[in-house]
Amino acid sequence: MSDRPIDLRMWRQFVAVAQELHFGRAARSLHMTQPPLTQGIAQLEALLGVRLFERSKRSVRLSAGGAALLPQVQDLLARAQALPAVARAAADGQAGRLRLAFVSTVGYTLLPQWVRGFRERHPHVMLELIEATGDVQAEAFARGDIDAGFFLHAPGFAPAGQAHLRVASEPLTLALPAHHALALRTAAPSLREALQLPLVIFPRRIAPSLHDAIFGLYHGSGAVPQVAQEANQMQTIVNLVSAGLGVAWVPHSVRQFQRPGVSYRDLRGVRLATPDPSAALAAGTRCETSLVWAPDNDNPVLARFVAFVREQLPAAATPAANPQP
Repeated sequence: MSDRPIDLRMWRQFVAVAQELHFGRAARSLHMTQPPLTQGIAQLEALLGVRLFERSKRSVRLSAGGAALLPQVQDLLARAQALPAVARAAADGQAGRLRLAFVSTVGYTLLPQWVRGFRERHPHVMLELIEATGDVQAEAFARGDIDAGFFLHAPGFAPAGQAHLRVASEPLTLALPAHHALALRTAAPSLREALQLPLVIFPRRIAPSLHDAIFGLYHGSGAVPQVAQEANQMQTIVNLVSAGLGVAWVPHSVRQFQRPGVSYRDLRGVRLATPDPSAALAAGTRCETSLVWAPDNDNPVLARFVAFVREQLPAAATPAANPQP
């Protein structure tokens, strides 16, 4: 027995003889003469330290070791034959891996249907989904641990140094404790009433642009935010509202998180301040979600995913100038 690597040529010779059980016919199927084939099988047996065939003047048959080895060698050769197609698929983005981060709010609406659709179209791509807040995503991008991420931000905000595609714009709604007087009455709360209540909000590092926009709403109205509690995840924020700790501004899609003890109410005529005064905001408090990726990321699967997401968006929602991955 030897530690010398066994090349595919020797395995093909073994399979040919195993299928034909005749060295002459096996040699013809391999387009070679019989003596080199006989020598090759003998060499393979010496390398393995196992007799693969029982030979006599009249017959050739597989030994117990050869019979046990045959299906595995056939599988090995089939996988080796498929490798060029695998390489081409990977280069074209039809196979490979995409590490995709997302904020929890995307999980209520867009993410499930997009993941399902992308997997149906590209079944050989492995999607690695990672729930992460905006600050955690930024650190992961810096380390090269993710390929792309969905994150929440204020309207008109663009992440520095990153390519991005806006995928959603939605109003913010007010989450109130269900037992609060403003939740129990028929009329919608006024902005003045809402701004007087204790606030449950995410830390600024999670989504700086949206945090600043919400605080800008208070400051622009001459109010001072009374932060009662901070929490990272939107589900936790809603749970704290249900406990009566305060109110929270949450994306409209969070309404699908039906937590007992919480009432969602809309306020009319509210606008969020943004760092870019030229950004056109629809009436009402809004937030946006964008798909973000490093512009120098050359993962072909990323290009496929960005193209897929772009297809899902209404033409009017897609920014005119948007870098390609």
